Amino acid sequence: MAIFKRFIQRYPGQSALLIFALLLSGVANSVGLSALLPVLNLAFESDVPDSGVERVAIDALRALGLNPELGVLLMVILGAIVMKNLMVLFAEARIGYIAADVATGLRLRLLQGILRSRWTYFAGQSPGKLANAMSTEAYRASLAYVMGVRVLALAIESLIYGVFAFAVSWEATVFAAGASVVILLLSRSLVRMGRDGGVLQTQWYRQLLASLTDTLQSVKSFKAMGREHLADNVLSEETSALRGALRREALATASLESAQEPMYALVIAGGIYFAFSLFDVQMATATFLILVLANLLKQVGKVQKQYQRMAIYESAFWALDETISDAESKAEVMEGTQPPHFDKEITLEGVTFSYGDHNILSETSLSIPAGALTCLVGESGSGKTTVTDLVMGLVRPTAGAVKVDGTDLRDIDLAAWRHQIGYVPQETLLLHDTVRRNVTLGEGGVSDEAVEKALRAAGAWDFVSALPEGWDTVVGERGTRISGGQRQRIMIARALLGNPRLLILDEATSALDPESDRAIADTLCALRGSLTLLVVSHHSSLSSAADLVYRVTRGAVALAPSSEDSPA
Repeated sequence: MAIFKRFIQRYPGQSALLIFALLLSGVANSVGLSALLPVLNLAFESDVPDSGVERVAIDALRALGLNPELGVLLMVILGAIVMKNLMVLFAEARIGYIAADVATGLRLRLLQGILRSRWTYFAGQSPGKLANAMSTEAYRASLAYVMGVRVLALAIESLIYGVFAFAVSWEATVFAAGASVVILLLSRSLVRMGRDGGVLQTQWYRQLLASLTDTLQSVKSFKAMGREHLADNVLSEETSALRGALRREALATASLESAQEPMYALVIAGGIYFAFSLFDVQMATATFLILVLANLLKQVGKVQKQYQRMAIYESAFWALDETISDAESKAEVMEGTQPPHFDKEITLEGVTFSYGDHNILSETSLSIPAGALTCLVGESGSGKTTVTDLVMGLVRPTAGAVKVDGTDLRDIDLAAWRHQIGYVPQETLLLHDTVRRNVTLGEGGVSDEAVEKALRAAGAWDFVSALPEGWDTVVGERGTRISGGQRQRIMIARALLGNPRLLILDEATSALDPESDRAIADTLCALRGSLTLLVVSHHSSLSSAADLVYRVTRGAVALAPSSEDSPA
């Protein structure tokens, strides 16, 4: 029941409003029930007792100036039914609204937690796991909330039925309550089966989405080699396990539905037998008790069914909550407050950096002059990208310092510093959207002039303006409708849109042909002076044009002649 506490703590106002609406629904239902017994007495021509629910109902009507006739009583019952259903409509609508808020709130918390986490933590996360958390787990968590609120609603309604049944005949109510407890205990194994199925679903959905994300990125390789069947092999275990979990859930819910009905029918049949055979109960009272107790048993059964559904989805909420809490606990700490000033140089002074026990850089020192083109060359895994990560403040040195115009990066406002940086990664991470949106990333308030300026600076304006719909042309998934060089120029335009002081390119031209590489090198060289360029490159076009070339070898950095080519 911890999930109830968590939801009520997180949504106290909405939960209180829902409970109030459900209580009003129960009151309206009780009014209808109180008018039902006098109607039955009129139907069976029985005498009105001197006390009890029926007498209270009749006295209440007379106090309101209403004569307890059949027509009046039926109108009261109809009015109560309408009132009850209006309250239920309000409550159900609110449940739907809050469920949407729950899912949205969880997704936003996860997104904010991940984006605000340390880079080293983020880099170790599975994209498939995060995609599953954002979609499947958030949706199933919201369903857990819906089912939990409905359990509460049904429990309130069951309590109302029980109170009125107790007022008419406490013996019959105790009998029905005892029978309900026995049935609930007999059925709880099916609730556990459903919960276990839900836990397995959460586990296998997460693993399936992680494997699926990785596999889809390799589809081209599978198809090119005619080995599509291997993708089935990769996902077969997770798919089969998920199917088993879904079947377990289906069996549990169907079994609970099938098991409860006969047991409740047996209890009702037994109650009718004892009411007429062993107790002197009037026909009107017996009929009323049968109706009320039958509904009471039915409501108790609904409570357990909804509880089972909540138990099935509950594991998704706790799994997502754990992911969010983990991300929030790994939040990036930004202690610096000084505004960044970059007019002279960025320096690494005796920097050592390690990932765990793996040493990446050892007592490294280098200078990146403002306005110059500085190139880092070296073999893969030598530490070039780590240097750029240190400059951006994504990671911190184990020893030594990174300084901007003599100020330690630890003392600088990192958010403000990163606003002065444009970054172009090796991967062409384009959206399946228009050229314009790929440049702006949906940022509001960006003028057409700013977009055109960025495209021109990146050398992309000529080919973009020649596209069928100009910058409103959709580039396709990961930019597959345009060439590699064109994709890279759009990435550069995206980096230039914010008028950065420092432009970092990490192997940005490594996948291009020599002609495209030279063309982009010419574009970047034209930017030299107006901003500072730090380039990680395997190609000679950039390193030969650089003002400074640093060779990175096994964590050591040495100044090399600018004309030196890096190894292929």
